[in-house]
Amino acid sequence: MDDLLARGWWTLALRGAVAILFGLIAWIWPGITVLTLVLLFGAYALVDGVGSLVAAARGVPGESRAWLGVAGVCGIVLGIVALVWPGITGLALLFLIAVWALVTGVLEIVAAIRLRHVIRGEWLYALSGAVSVLFGVLLLVWPVSGALAVVWMIGFFSIVFGAAMVGAAFRLRRLAREMTRPGMRPGGASPAHP
Repeated sequence: MDDLLARGWWTLALRGAVAILFGLIAWIWPGITVLTLVLLFGAYALVDGVGSLVAAARGVPGESRAWLGVAGVCGIVLGIVALVWPGITGLALLFLIAVWALVTGVLEIVAAIRLRHVIRGEWLYALSGAVSVLFGVLLLVWPVSGALAVVWMIGFFSIVFGAAMVGAAFRLRRLAREMTRPGMRPGGASPAHP
């Protein structure tokens, strides 16, 4: 079970890298139009949704396949809606992003709590979830403070969220390596000798 989780580290790293890329693009082009932002977010949500569905199909120890599937389907649907109807208003987009961030953040915090006995450093995964929830709340409370401020805020939270996910992925990678060493337990502890 731990082995399956550890081998899937790359899907978490990919999701984090895409979030960082999304955040950097928002910062590099701060005058980005709402249409471009919608398309970028749509692509990100689509990739993240596919990553969640892959995790649901493979199974993640301590995590419900149903919840991962729901998060994946929601991400894919939101991504497709953003790509097919990019002309939606900025405010509608912000509320969609806020709800998506809240849902995925809560799911990641729940997953981190469930994984606390399986991996070390689960706090990074919980941190990415907390950042996502905070981002969602801020968008709901402060939606129309100016397009540029919103773009910068989206970029910042995407980078922090992505970095936390990449950090958690590399913790899982380390766990996978430890598990392949003969006589090693997860977490790096050697078994007690009789």
